[in-house]
Amino acid sequence: PIPYSVHSDDIITSLLLGCFIFSVIALANARRFIVQQAKIFFYLPREGTTEFTETSNEFRFQLALVLITCLLASLLFYFYTLQNIGETFILRSQYTLIAIYMGITAVYFLLKTGLYSFVNHVFFDGKRNQQWIKAFLFIISMEGILFFPAVVSGAYFGIETKSVIYYVIFSVIIVKLLTIYKCYIIFFRRNVVRLQIILYFCTLEMVPLVIYWGVLVITANNLKINF
Repeated sequence: PIPYSVHSDDIITSLLLGCFIFSVIALANARRFIVQQAKIFFYLPREGTTEFTETSNEFRFQLALVLITCLLASLLFYFYTLQNIGETFILRSQYTLIAIYMGITAVYFLLKTGLYSFVNHVFFDGKRNQQWIKAFLFIISMEGILFFPAVVSGAYFGIETKSVIYYVIFSVIIVKLLTIYKCYIIFFRRNVVRLQIILYFCTLEMVPLVIYWGVLVITANNLKINF
């Protein structure tokens, strides 16, 4: 039998093509909101300025980009699983494994959003919380755009897995740096104690990320077939 190869998998090819087409549609329809978010990302609007609000369609398309981020992250870990953990699983189809990874990723983002909302509601006012949620959704959406080249290059262009991993790690580092910067200008810019942002970032970003990675690895190891 011919060995399994990702680049010859029609389902994954269809998923990636669908992600690309839908991302283009979403970016086109939510272009005004994304451009505005990009403009205001590196500074905090002055007091008394009119708050920029997105339309319902723009919000839905942004949520669609978040779902695409979940799918691309699950595909990346699926490729990592095939390369480093195993190729045979107790599941009837490898697509079920991708769906499980996507579900774990979606739950990870949902729980982190809920954790952010709870902590920020306790320590900060509602306006800053709203600014942060918008920025957080924007960051997740852009993270998916950064993941897309890694998925395509790893699946179809024969780039070494190590190079893809380095690119993904670099992308995640960039995203985390942007996240901590946005946290600083929204919540901690006027605080005297700078240690607070380190504790805040480690608790709400790094610890959930480590747990998320651990859950994915444990899931893959429990589902693989050991000969």
